[in-house]
Amino acid sequence: MPQPTDEELVAQVQQGNQHAFNILVERYMAKIKRYARKFLFGYEDAEDLAQEVFIKAYINIQSFDTSRSFSPWLYRIAHNQFINTIKKKGKEAIPFFDPDTLFPHPVATETTDDVAHKREMKEMIDRCLAELKPKYRELLTLYYYEDMSYQEIAEVLHVPVSTVGVQLKRGRESMQKIYHNLIAS
Repeated sequence: MPQPTDEELVAQVQQGNQHAFNILVERYMAKIKRYARKFLFGYEDAEDLAQEVFIKAYINIQSFDTSRSFSPWLYRIAHNQFINTIKKKGKEAIPFFDPDTLFPHPVATETTDDVAHKREMKEMIDRCLAELKPKYRELLTLYYYEDMSYQEIAEVLHVPVSTVGVQLKRGRESMQKIYHNLIAS
């Protein structure tokens, strides 16, 4: 039997089926926690914030239009929650990226040198990302970690799809420049 879509589950929740919301939480909790950890790197309360995202989603679920996609709507709530947290704490998020995600490579038996190289690459990417503008870091997080399409990112950030494409390109270019500056020094 096919699983109900997110939007079908939301329609059930809107009709009073709390179990349907539990299914949505099960589908998205790990993803929202990962997004929180990447976007709010260094914050201890990422798990609590993920739970707050679902509380806000449940409170506002009646306003969700089931003809639209649920995922961008949920990520928009998360985005707003995380931005508010950053503002309250007076810190800027420094997300963490796994180099294997940005620079995939074939699976092979790892040697000690391979492990050391991976660690060095990870540290270099972290340093590059720490220097990127926050808007580029968030876009790279949504695109590479959350595997969102340009359209979904546009819905989350409330920007045109063309802006997403341009900013992703600029983010990649900025990261490349930062990388080259770091290896040159």
